[in-house]
Amino acid sequence: MMTLNLFEDTAQCQARQEQLSPGAFVLRGFAVPDETAIFAALGPILSAAPLRHLVTPGGFRMSVAMTNCGSYGWVADRTGYRYDAIDPKSGKLWPSMPDVFLKLAQDAAATAGFEDFKPNACLVNRYDPGTRLSLHQDKNERGFSAPIVSVSLGIPAVFLWGALRREDKPVRVQLMHGDVMVWGGPSRLHYHGVLPLKEGHHPLTGTHRINLTFRKAV
Repeated sequence: MMTLNLFEDTAQCQARQEQLSPGAFVLRGFAVPDETAIFAALGPILSAAPLRHLVTPGGFRMSVAMTNCGSYGWVADRTGYRYDAIDPKSGKLWPSMPDVFLKLAQDAAATAGFEDFKPNACLVNRYDPGTRLSLHQDKNERGFSAPIVSVSLGIPAVFLWGALRREDKPVRVQLMHGDVMVWGGPSRLHYHGVLPLKEGHHPLTGTHRINLTFRKAV
């Protein structure tokens, strides 16, 4: 089992910016300076809108547990995939997006060259060992001019970065705690996914990986 050092040298990580394709970047360690504030804000979100396993239109239970915050939340059920302002589990509005979340997303987007990013949806995903995310495109949003910002927290994951065709072989990208991925422009509709998560442990998340994905839904 892998154990990570909470007090790793983050200054060196933050200096690294890796380009995967035009408009797609990994910002190494970008979220680490905000980790305390992020987890403090995450607790009330999970209390108001607990994590749940959604069911796909095909009737399959998603292995990744998820919830949302912001003006809109991404939901799936037998009728399809969509964004909704109401949490179907509680019948209430989704929790508001914390300021620390919004600033992190906007700063990461600007660092990658996408100014004036205004996300109104944040998907919160929890990965347990063995869970995965198959190759897919993010295309439930009303438009594709805004980038996607994805924040990795906790144990490592292997991210699959593909191209515009599903059949193109994806690149494997190791994502560590605090790494942020940003993709937009010509890479906005690239296929992507996550390999089955290996067992590990992180001081802030235990045996889990938490992923925050920021989008402009409408």
